[in-house]
Amino acid sequence: MNNKNQHRYVIIGAGMAGILAAIKLREAGKHNVRIYEKADRIGGTWRDNSYPGLTCDVPSHSYTYSFEPNPEWSRHLPPGAEVQAYFESVVAKYQLEEIISFNEEITDCKFINGQWQITSSRGNSDYADFVIAATGVLHHPRIPNIKGMSSFKGKLFHSARWDHSVELDNQRIAVIGTGSTGVQIVTALSDRAANLCHYQRTPQWIMPVVNAEFSEAEKAVFRNDPAALKRIQNDPELEANIERFSVAITEPDSIAMHEIENIVAQNLEQSVTDPDLRERLRPQYRAACKRLIYSEEFYRAAQSPNVEIIVEGVDSIEENGIRSADGTLREFDIIVLATGFEADRFMRPMTITGENETTLEQAWAKRPSAYMSVSIPQFPNLFMLNGPNGPVGNFSLIEIAEQQWHYISQLMALVENGEYKKVSVKQSALDEFDKARVAAAQKSIFGSGCQSWYLDSQGIPATWPWTRAQFKEAMQTPKLSSYDFS
Repeated sequence: MNNKNQHRYVIIGAGMAGILAAIKLREAGKHNVRIYEKADRIGGTWRDNSYPGLTCDVPSHSYTYSFEPNPEWSRHLPPGAEVQAYFESVVAKYQLEEIISFNEEITDCKFINGQWQITSSRGNSDYADFVIAATGVLHHPRIPNIKGMSSFKGKLFHSARWDHSVELDNQRIAVIGTGSTGVQIVTALSDRAANLCHYQRTPQWIMPVVNAEFSEAEKAVFRNDPAALKRIQNDPELEANIERFSVAITEPDSIAMHEIENIVAQNLEQSVTDPDLRERLRPQYRAACKRLIYSEEFYRAAQSPNVEIIVEGVDSIEENGIRSADGTLREFDIIVLATGFEADRFMRPMTITGENETTLEQAWAKRPSAYMSVSIPQFPNLFMLNGPNGPVGNFSLIEIAEQQWHYISQLMALVENGEYKKVSVKQSALDEFDKARVAAAQKSIFGSGCQSWYLDSQGIPATWPWTRAQFKEAMQTPKLSSYDFS
């Protein structure tokens, strides 16, 4: 008997992946669905981040759901506000707000008698036959432990908690952090600040890119010709470049990786004229060991007369500014912490308890791990989208999440159709997968010698270490012998 309509589905998070899961469930005729969102609106990282210069570093038409192309993107790499607006439009089109509980964070999930018992921050209770954890990766800001930070008399905030009441023009601004966020903020504010100091622990390799606008004529074609819109969404040249980049990551000595290294090195050499500044901006690690940064304007901004690149490191923050490790005090009105996120948190701080009273903290005592990034032993009928060990890098996480959903839905179907009551990966399968993954990850470009948010607490790249094509192939059909059923 097929009783799929009686099963209850709880999705945690109303960002990109949670929206996808809800649409796919309803599309399959499953309407007993609830999304819990800790914030007051949808969007995940695109809601939380609204800093000046925020830009998606994946081409806009690739950063859309396959089933919901968007003819209205303004640029090749879209501004963050447009990405947020896109997700809001999808939620409205599919009428998802009626199933979202906003301002309601899940605090506790416990597997009892074949179902998940769920408690929220409001003290409400719910249950689920299936839990979809779409909590994302970049949602717990990393606040550095800098001596004296609380003494600063000006404005200090994390880039993901931007204070839009603060006047930026003609101010003395410090930006701490050199990832994509720091680069984008410095680029955006270099023409506005009276002076701007960029404190960099390590410089970044910059991939040149032309972020061209789509003309009104081009957008008109996309609106009126679905085939043309689909073609740009699945641009063969872009697909080939992404796959070549994927190969480069997994094979550091490949021709593809050497091509990337030559491009970014030439970009630095040709773009920065001052030899001293050029060396300050030259990384001492291989390209793509950290996430590659795409920017057409950062080197120009770094050479602006009112911008200073600080490499001496931060010793402390004082009432009026930042004291560098060399003893120099620079005074500021605003300090921005572009210091990234706690990328190993995933579902935490939720308390999640699976079978045999196993908690998530116990399961992840060594490191966060999930088989194929979707399933954890002893946590039946709980699946993650963009969980640990999935593909990261300069890929569209929408594409990754859609492939994962194709995989997860096949596992859920075995329970929905009454064939089994529950499903979770075997510990032996995860151990075998993780052993192979760790070995391959250490040989990837991510393991070539740098500090990055890709590394776990033991210095192991916490990523899918094989190619994008191999991930897509793995997501086609679950290997059922890897799973426990009952």
